[in-house]
Amino acid sequence: MFDMVLTTCPFCGTGCNFYLKVLGEEIADVVPCKTHPVSKGELCVLGRNAYKFIQNKNRLTTPLIKKGNDFVEVSWSEAYQRVTDGLLGIKKNHGSNALAVLSSAKCTNEENYLIMKFTRGVLGTNNIDHCARL
Repeated sequence: MFDMVLTTCPFCGTGCNFYLKVLGEEIADVVPCKTHPVSKGELCVLGRNAYKFIQNKNRLTTPLIKKGNDFVEVSWSEAYQRVTDGLLGIKKNHGSNALAVLSSAKCTNEENYLIMKFTRGVLGTNNIDHCARL
């Protein structure tokens, strides 16, 4: 018997909902949510195939940092610290306008809003753009 897990499509900011048909650890299919006010039981081709990347064997599941010529797995804490140190170092040495952020159409509208607030409020720059092309 499949479990039906309600989720939001990751492919654009529209926020269509669908159910993932899950059997054990595997996602078998996507079923549109008929009661969702935007998608109304319909999905675009991206939404219909939204689950396939999740189980891709080439998908990264742990942070990697380049050391020498190799990528080495590190903890999430070390990866976050490396990003924080890098961004703050650029801001300190070159000023906020040396930084820029490119957001993604695969983020929800709420995630894009948070990215904008982080860029302006924490990094101190208005250098932010959005790639609305999929």
